[in-house]
Amino acid sequence: MTTASDLLFSPFALGPLSLPNRVVMAPLTRCRAAEGNVLTELNALYYEQRASAGFIISEATQVSPQGVGYLRTPGIHTDAQVEGWRLVTEAVQRAGGRIFAQLWHVGRSSHVSFQPGRQAPVSSSAVRIRTGHRYTAEGPQPYSTPRALDTDEVPGVVAQFEEGARRAKAAGFDGIELHAANGYIIDQFLRDGVNQRTDRYGGSIQNRARFLLEIVDAVNGVFGADRVGVRLSPLSDFNDMSDSNPKELFSHVADELSARKVVYLHVVEPLSGQALDAPERVTPLLRERFRGALIVNGGYTLETAEQALRAGAADLVSFGVPFLANPDLPERLSRRAPLNAPDVSTFYSEGPRGYIDYPRLGEAQVAAAAAQLSA
Repeated sequence: MTTASDLLFSPFALGPLSLPNRVVMAPLTRCRAAEGNVLTELNALYYEQRASAGFIISEATQVSPQGVGYLRTPGIHTDAQVEGWRLVTEAVQRAGGRIFAQLWHVGRSSHVSFQPGRQAPVSSSAVRIRTGHRYTAEGPQPYSTPRALDTDEVPGVVAQFEEGARRAKAAGFDGIELHAANGYIIDQFLRDGVNQRTDRYGGSIQNRARFLLEIVDAVNGVFGADRVGVRLSPLSDFNDMSDSNPKELFSHVADELSARKVVYLHVVEPLSGQALDAPERVTPLLRERFRGALIVNGGYTLETAEQALRAGAADLVSFGVPFLANPDLPERLSRRAPLNAPDVSTFYSEGPRGYIDYPRLGEAQVAAAAAQLSA
């Protein structure tokens, strides 16, 4: 039962949006797009089921054919893809929800088989991912060596994000989130474990942040800063990422994003085994430097989410896997009800199983009672 002291279920004003709670649905790649990387009514139902979130951040959505790096992931660079996403936004909004599009370009985390003309993927520098494999239509393959973008090509990638924002607006999204985390192309410019450039986009922290900030300026011009968020993962090593001074880098980024008045910063930093104010964490620094709303992500539970909100360490908390298996997650959390266990084997499979068939709380209770009666 919700108590008067539960901040997680209290309203929050996010720019022009009035959120009914502070439970955010994190972006979750599900690999359920149809031919042409187009979403369908199946995907619309999946998102509609989860419309009780304070707001939904869509699965990562590529802004161009060059940005593709995974099988069956949606894009937003063709008219058909926009129409597919419109099915989703209309379904969510009819159900009383709000949804942002996460705009994505994977950069070097691709493979030649995904690229137009089987060209090399692009990145800040020609540094290949050496850990793991890219899953392609031809099976697991080593990552392809990327090609470093020429200086005069970088504005073209900025323009891909700007066009993605225009198409997201046409599809009816309430806002957008730039995917600048997890080792994808923006992160590949930010962090010096990959960025070896010597031009205006490399070297100093100011130069390495330039690509992100040019994209922010471009998409702010489409949606307005009060409907633009940015996702960062300062310490993540996913996709072979690293940086020599993440606290200094991301403090600068937070300052610049504050100056541009983006509505939120979404920080991926696992909480497991660490206190909210542990010295190795970057999130507390970003909280100090960023003046907009702060969303935290990283294995939070009801208890640790509430702790973060009470401590002023965050304004909202995003949940990933729990939302995947529990379409009614805010209700379950507020009632302290059991959560459905996720079926890991269906995370990235095709079809409705493990996608739209997780029961809501009342449905689970009915199924349990029926099973007990028939036993």
